[in-house]
Amino acid sequence: MSDKKTDEAIEYLTGIKGGSINPGLSRIKNLLDVMGNPQNDLKFVHVAGTNGKGSVCAFISSMLSKAGYRVGVFTSPAVFDYRERFRVGKRNISGADLIKGTDIIRAAIGQMEERKMDLPSSFEAETALAFWYFKEKKCDIVVLETGMGGLEDSTNIIPPPLCAVIASVSYDHMAFLGDSLEKIAEQKAGIIKSGSCVCSASQHREAMTVIEKAAEKNNCTLFTVDEDSIKDRKVAKNSFTQVFDYKEYKKIKIRLLGKYQLKNAALSLEVIDCLKKLDCNISDKAIYEGLEEASWPGRFQILSDDPLTVIDGAHNEEAAERLKDSLLFYFTNRRIIIIMGMLKDKEYEKVSRITTPLAECVFTVETPGNKRALGAIELAETVKHFNKNVTAADSLNEALDMAKMVAGRDGVIIIFGSLSFLGQITELMKNGSGKDKKSC
Repeated sequence: MSDKKTDEAIEYLTGIKGGSINPGLSRIKNLLDVMGNPQNDLKFVHVAGTNGKGSVCAFISSMLSKAGYRVGVFTSPAVFDYRERFRVGKRNISGADLIKGTDIIRAAIGQMEERKMDLPSSFEAETALAFWYFKEKKCDIVVLETGMGGLEDSTNIIPPPLCAVIASVSYDHMAFLGDSLEKIAEQKAGIIKSGSCVCSASQHREAMTVIEKAAEKNNCTLFTVDEDSIKDRKVAKNSFTQVFDYKEYKKIKIRLLGKYQLKNAALSLEVIDCLKKLDCNISDKAIYEGLEEASWPGRFQILSDDPLTVIDGAHNEEAAERLKDSLLFYFTNRRIIIIMGMLKDKEYEKVSRITTPLAECVFTVETPGNKRALGAIELAETVKHFNKNVTAADSLNEALDMAKMVAGRDGVIIIFGSLSFLGQITELMKNGSGKDKKSC
């Protein structure tokens, strides 16, 4: 199939605006009814949370794949390629399958229009496409990440999952999910259904109380990560491999960097233990190899070693704290140069307060092609309260060139904020940035 047809399919899916906005799952239900409800023929591990859910999905799917299961993975947003949102194992959906699935979605929406039904949003259409694709590929298990929240998220149309997973819950999307941890946790815990086991990261007390009540109400057994059982084995910081113990699992190796990934890996192990109780055949060999080989783009990911350049999707207060901890651990006594871009509806002031004092200088950028993007100048004005040495760059290209010049050979460039621009930064790194030269 031509790239042009694939691009047209992507343009159609991302351009769907939907009809009137209704709370709940009515639109995704109607769409899936027209499509024959492919989700009802699949088994799921459903993952919600504020931070870490993508990494948890990566760990779980990698272990299940190593155990011989055909695993569908649906995550968002994409970092490098739109098609990475729909994967079987580590393989993105093909252009041909994306075109075929889009034609089915388009026809179903056409029927909805004829019946004068409220039309689906872009994310609802993508969720439906994922269910169709995973059924088409005869997936044994689907690892399904919520888009936002859980209770009224379109992914929550599924039947009771094998396991409902709640990664770390913190403040994010407050305009939609609520202005307290309790309200946000209620939305996340909405994926808990009778007949499922439930696994949760350790949470703030307010969030954990909500999750415990939801599990009890649905007669679900709740398993929680025991952080005291995570034993970090000291390895050379420049090895960029983490080794730790968790309960009976010893000398676990993971390549995902950031100290917070130990907690995400521990949560994924709790999920695997639950699945084993449900008679899933998962060997220790599959567990260890799956954890070590798991990858997740855009999360404390090293892009280059000359100069050392790291990208991270930190865009809220908790994620910024995790990024700070990792910077202090890995880059003690190294000069840090920051490039950051944020969205208007994110906690950019809190993120700036936590991260930018660590930097020798900061370059702010406006995320290209995003209506929610915060302007580089406005972000720079915020950063000035915490680091005076800040420059608003005119483009990603300019920011990268300036950061490289300042970093020299011994500096470390840290690029973080909105996931939506990390893919563009990565392309610039691959292709070589422009020739703009300025200093901090």
